[in-house]
Amino acid sequence: MKKVVMTLAFALGLTGLHAQTENNTTKFNKWSIELNGGLTKPQRPFSAGYATDTPSPWVGDLGVRYMFNNKFGLKADFGYNSFSGKKNSIDFDSKYYRIDLQAVANLGRIMNFETWTNTFGLLGHAGFGVGQLEGDNFTGRDRVGNFIAGVTGQIRLSNRVALTGDFSTILNSSQDHTFDGSYVAENRGFSGLLFNGTIGLNIYLGKNTKHADWTVMTTDNTDLSALENKIADLESQIKKIPAQKEVVIEKQLQPVDNDLIKRMINDKYYSVYFDFNKTTPIENSTAAIDVVLNYLRKNPSASLDLVGYADQVGKAEYNERLSNARATNVKTIFEKAGIASSRLNVIANGADTSIQKDSDEARRLARRVTFIVK
Repeated sequence: MKKVVMTLAFALGLTGLHAQTENNTTKFNKWSIELNGGLTKPQRPFSAGYATDTPSPWVGDLGVRYMFNNKFGLKADFGYNSFSGKKNSIDFDSKYYRIDLQAVANLGRIMNFETWTNTFGLLGHAGFGVGQLEGDNFTGRDRVGNFIAGVTGQIRLSNRVALTGDFSTILNSSQDHTFDGSYVAENRGFSGLLFNGTIGLNIYLGKNTKHADWTVMTTDNTDLSALENKIADLESQIKKIPAQKEVVIEKQLQPVDNDLIKRMINDKYYSVYFDFNKTTPIENSTAAIDVVLNYLRKNPSASLDLVGYADQVGKAEYNERLSNARATNVKTIFEKAGIASSRLNVIANGADTSIQKDSDEARRLARRVTFIVK
């Protein structure tokens, strides 16, 4: 019996520790390719009698992005715009080519989108570049500088692909021609203005599972010494069982083992853990449920408090409901296994404030249901 208890305890302790501390915060893909196409609207300057549809086709964009971490990066991109007159405009056909280097901010991670979604993201980008206007009505080519800024919404389709929708504003400096091709003398400053709206794909490159866009990083190294000390203490308690007890029949050992298992349950060696914003226990928690269930079956007079917790991300009211749902779901598991509802009491403790809020690894330890045997 002693060997059985020791094996079960250490298996749970080690698998639980691995499940809660697996470090995926430093291993993420940093490169991506962006392909976009859509509609455009050149706003100014235009000559009298010239105009484009609102919006008008076409704009295309190809970019390569590198993220330094999960919040900030750089991208280089090439863009192409086509402008032509609408039905009641004087006819013209112009092209605009540009190359830009932009800073990128992952607004989704900065604003903690992971507290409510793992599917939607938001990027902000801004930078400078050069461009060139040319067309049927141009005398030569008009080379311009530009400033570009925009926001990109993301929908994660998989760990390799995200659907995007982007809206960008481009300001051209030293644009000596209107978009229809007329020359404008001494037209300095950021006189050119156009808007682009596109949809496209982010294609993530690299050997790791996730890209920086969807990775939540820790801000420090979580201290796991308390959990490790619990495992060491568990080993010490088990070793205190006299060796000669092993030759005694199981019935004689049962009171000793029951007392030990009860202490282990109440000391939180057996806890049920949950993924972020989920109420279904993770797979590694099944063994902990089995241990507590077996104890209740062998001790029909015992009752059990199921204490639910959430991490500190999100509002207090929501976390209280979440912790209650987690404990209630575990209670349902016990009821379906034949434990009377009258023996089970749900306690919703909300967010566990003893766990660091800004550490992803620590928050994994907070999302749990613990037990108190009475």
